[in-house]
Parts: sequence; C-alpha cells; structure tokens
Amino acid sequence: MAGAANFHGMSTTDRLATDEARVREGFWKKARSTLGKVPFTEDAVAAFYCATDSATPLSIRATLFGALAYFVLPTDVIPDILLGLGFTDDAAILVAAFTAARTHITEAHRVKAREWLFKAQPSPKA
Repeated sequence: MAGAANFHGMSTTDRLATDEARVREGFWKKARSTLGKVPFTEDAVAAFYCATDSATPLSIRATLFGALAYFVLPTDVIPDILLGLGFTDDAAILVAAFTAARTHITEAHRVKAREWLFKAQPSPKA
C-alpha cells in the first residue's frame, strides 16, 4: 500500500525516498571501502543497479534500497570496524533482500556490477 504509515510514522513512499537518497549519497564510497573485505560486494553492487532500474517493481526497489541503506549507515547493530563480525549484520540483511529480489537482479545488473568491480580494483603495480 503506497502511502500507508509504518511504525515509524513515515509513509512507505517517504521511507523509500529517504532510503534511496541515503543509498545514492553513500553507496559507492561504502562499496569501495568493502572491496576485498566482504564477500558480498558484487551482490550489493548488482542490487544497487537493480534498485535503480525503473523496470524493477516498486516493492523490490523498496526492499533493496532499505537493505542498502542499512549497509551504508555508518553505525549499525554490529560496528563494521569489528574484524570478523562487523559486516555480519549487514550481510544478513542484504542476503534477505537479495533472496527477495533474486528473480529481479538480472544478468545485466550482474554484468554492470562486475564491470564496476573491475574498474574499482586498484591496478597491479608493475
């Protein structure tokens, strides 16, 4: 139900707009900072491309933006700076969102993610 109030007093569309703005502002910096540290960076980037794809249903976009917004937040249940544990809460939320969106995250989204990852990797030193 678009516009229905949730337990935070925000409408669903307000929450989507807030999450989308947070993700668009901080996603790429967070994705770069997780390269080589978490096994789900490629999935997160593919989810970003899916969430920003106008062909993706609104409910899936909202789910992905909500999960990605949690990933982008500098503070969460388990601080990201804790080695070995810091991204476990992020991973759990993202895996749930990826599962809900699995039929909507297309090969085209994954190709874009791999292209970004390839460009984002530092060049090997000669």
